[in-house]
Formats: sequence, C-alpha cells, structure tokens
Amino acid sequence: MASPQEISTMHSEFSEFSEFSERSQPLARLMALLLVLVTSLAAGAQEGTGRSMLMVDAGYASVHDSYLTPITYDGLDLGLSIEATRWTGSGRWLWQLGVGADYNHVENPSGNNDMHRLMGDVAFNMQRGWQGVIHPRLGLSVGPMTQVRAGIVYNAVNSNNPVTVRAHWSLGAAGMAWFNTRLGRKPVTLRYQVQLPVAGVFFAPEYDESYYEIYLGNRRGLAHVGWWGNRLDMTHYLGADLRLGRRLLRLGYRARIEHWTASHLHVHDVSHALVLGLSL
Repeated sequence: MASPQEISTMHSEFSEFSEFSERSQPLARLMALLLVLVTSLAAGAQEGTGRSMLMVDAGYASVHDSYLTPITYDGLDLGLSIEATRWTGSGRWLWQLGVGADYNHVENPSGNNDMHRLMGDVAFNMQRGWQGVIHPRLGLSVGPMTQVRAGIVYNAVNSNNPVTVRAHWSLGAAGMAWFNTRLGRKPVTLRYQVQLPVAGVFFAPEYDESYYEIYLGNRRGLAHVGWWGNRLDMTHYLGADLRLGRRLLRLGYRARIEHWTASHLHVHDVSHALVLGLSL
C-alpha cells in the first residue's frame, strides 16, 4: 500500500499533468489543423491538381538584435523547406502551405565572436487566381495569408543573457505572378511571389530583462501587437520551374526582411539566398 507521502506526490504529479494537458489543447488543435491541410494538399498533388516541392536555401544573412548586442553580425544563411500547393474551384483558388526552418551562423565585424540563429515557420495562404487576363501565358493571384514563426538566437559571449527567443503570429497578404514559356523544348514557368504580414502578435522582453526574471513570474508586457508601425516582415521569391519528365526542378532567389522595435529593443534581420528545389 502506498504511503501518504507517495499518494500526495502522485496527486501533485497528476495535477501538473492535467494542467499541462489543458494548456496543450490549443496547440494540439493547431497541429491537427495543419495535419488536415498537409493531407489535403498532398492528396491534391497526387490527383494532379497541385504539387509538393522540397527546397534548400543557401546564401548571406545579416542579424541585429539589441537584446544580445548593439553590433550587427553577418555570415551564412541555410534553409530547408517544403511547399505544398493545390488548385481548387476549377482552377480559380490556390491553396499554399509552406513549412520550413532556417539557420544563420554569423560573426561580428572583427571576426572574434559569432552568433547562431535558428528559426522555424509555418505559413498558409489562399489566393484567387486569374490566367490570361493580360496575356495568355501570364497568371496572377492574390489573397490572405497567416504565418507562425518562432526560434532562438544564441550569443556565447553574453554571460547573463546569452539567448533570446523570437516568436510571432501574423495575418497579411500574399501575391504571385507567373509566366509560362519554354527553354528550348522544355516547359518553364517563371514565378515571382511575395508574402507581406500586416498585423499580428509578437513576443519581446523588456530591455535588459533576463529570462530568469520571466521564469520567476515577471511576465507583464511580453506580448506586443505588431503592425507596420513597429514590425515589418516581407519575403520575396523570384525563380523558374523547369519540367524534367514528371519532375520539376526549381532554381531561384529568396529575400527575407524581418524588422521590429518594442520595449526599447531593436531587431533587424536580412537574408539573401539562392534556392534549389525538386518536386516530390
């Protein structure tokens, strides 16, 4: 038979588990929704109404985070992402889901210290498309989008605050233009796409506030309403999809700008990367 102390410990652990389960329900619902979207888009790709693309990015990154250092660091940008698209409504609506992660290894101008930045994001948009309105080979689409992006930045030199957390959720607009042509006998689609978050919520600690203080309960003012006045986030893509048999080879360029100011903190990150992709 369990002792009163063991019973008390079991009751406490059960209470903590129950509280964790209640707090995890919104996250579980979000993951379930993303799973439904991925399944639906993948099914559309198999039916010929869409496609899935695996992409690798490599290029240059510039990272400035005044919570960790007043100096701008620059260096390597690497990324891995999956993009799933599906046309619905007799080809009038485009559903697009992107899931990815990017890593930056950047150094200060003197080259005697480095930072590591790891971010992940999920973006979904639904665009209304038009084909042949201006030119028979030209297509245009525009519509709403939403994005969740989060990660960490690590600076080993800082002894008290070596790590800062990035997290935001936003709503905005996405647009795309594509042109169908040929390279010799091979069909080629040239494409430009932009994602522009307009408003949302993002996380930012107070200036010089340690995460240990946040852990102890000082959680006021951590969530901020983001809009173009204090947060600007844009992603541009320009590239070409070359058809090779039943596969598509993607070659392109991607630029991302992330900028925000809050609580006397300033963040400004820029990346420029070449993109290589292959349809799945």
